[in-house]
Amino acid sequence: MKVLVVYYSETKNTEKVAKAIHNEVSKKHEAHLKKADEIAADDLNDYDLVFLGSACHSADLSPPMKKLLRAIPRSPKFKLAGFFTHSCPTQERSPESFNTWASKCVASFEEASKEKQIDFRGYYNCQGVPSPAIQEFIHNEAIGSADSALASTTWEEYIKEALKHPSPEDLRKAEEFARKVISNL
Repeated sequence: MKVLVVYYSETKNTEKVAKAIHNEVSKKHEAHLKKADEIAADDLNDYDLVFLGSACHSADLSPPMKKLLRAIPRSPKFKLAGFFTHSCPTQERSPESFNTWASKCVASFEEASKEKQIDFRGYYNCQGVPSPAIQEFIHNEAIGSADSALASTTWEEYIKEALKHPSPEDLRKAEEFARKVISNL
């Protein structure tokens, strides 16, 4: 099977997850790792499976990944799996924060798959270290606002945990996700 792992990353969080997925799938398959600006949507049909990864921007996939998803032709031959990194606590730890700050990523994958008739095989996500600008936003707006999904968290608690991600456990889970996607094909 020919597999592509394509990603967009500004702070290296998504890149770390992409490399973990690539390392796992390359054990038994022909696998390629590419940055989003190194590939066109038409090239995706050269693969049997595409893992598409993005940083979360404004609670959604990054503009380069959304552009790539929009450019995919209808009914492509490849199967798609998604992954993304975000700056909020995980869905399991803080569902309200995840729904507020990252859930549009899931919706974008699902909507594009439905619209383009893509065989979508699920997604993986984990927290990553936020950029300085996002740290400032979270400190002042997301945690500082009494009606925010993160308001019950202190800045110190938040940043101490955020700086640990993607953790070795997050990367192990990304590899597990890749194995699961491959095994279900």
